[in-house]
Amino acid sequence: MEPIDAAAFESIVEESLDEVPEELMSMLDNVVFLVEAEPPSDDPDLLGVYDGIPLTERDSGWGLGNLPDRITLFQGPLTRMCDDLEDLREEIAVTVVHEIAHHFGIDDAALHELGWG
Repeated sequence: MEPIDAAAFESIVEESLDEVPEELMSMLDNVVFLVEAEPPSDDPDLLGVYDGIPLTERDSGWGLGNLPDRITLFQGPLTRMCDDLEDLREEIAVTVVHEIAHHFGIDDAALHELGWG
């Protein structure tokens, strides 16, 4: 796949987020989506990461004053693994659903069993 610039990648991410069912997006609580060029050097093939407190682990003390949970997508590995823009859109959508699942407390083992690994 030909390299794409950051603005084009972010546009594709926005389109992918628009494809996530509204019912699912409305259940997200205090989450922001971010794009970075590359993942940490110790995990160069990482496509995305959820950083936050899953809903299943929040207690009554969780609330105001907490920073938003973050779902970060990594442009480099996503674009390197895809053959074309259609593949990229599909992989971004899968990665977004995968990371949203972590927000709901679904771990990698369960995601693999469901085909979203």
